[in-house]
Amino acid sequence: FLCTQAAARQMIEAKRGGSIVNIGSIEAVNPAAGHTHYTASKGGVLMFGNTTALELGRHNIRVNTVSPGLINSPTLPTDWPEGVERFLKRVPLGRLGEPEDVADACLFFASDAARWVTGAHMLVDGGVFTCQIY
Repeated sequence: FLCTQAAARQMIEAKRGGSIVNIGSIEAVNPAAGHTHYTASKGGVLMFGNTTALELGRHNIRVNTVSPGLINSPTLPTDWPEGVERFLKRVPLGRLGEPEDVADACLFFASDAARWVTGAHMLVDGGVFTCQIY
């Protein structure tokens, strides 16, 4: 919120427009039991991005949200082995996400290739969200 405010002020003052990319999670739209605090906060990030896109569009400032699935880290397999195993059984692309996968989605939203995209939500989850949830 504070970063968005500061960036928007600079962009409005410069009168050149710009792009703001928020990082959410697939849990913003598909909650997991025991993750109430996390799911609620990520849902808030998603709606914050949509509302900010609405408010800043008149200044030619685009606001979008990237929502990753499970992203690999050096300690993830040992910190949460059961979660990694469940994810790998379901994900169509057969692997965990990598930080570069999220970065590339952010680069798209920040680039001129997304010049007419605002208030959008991109899932970066290897297709796991395509699987049945019941």
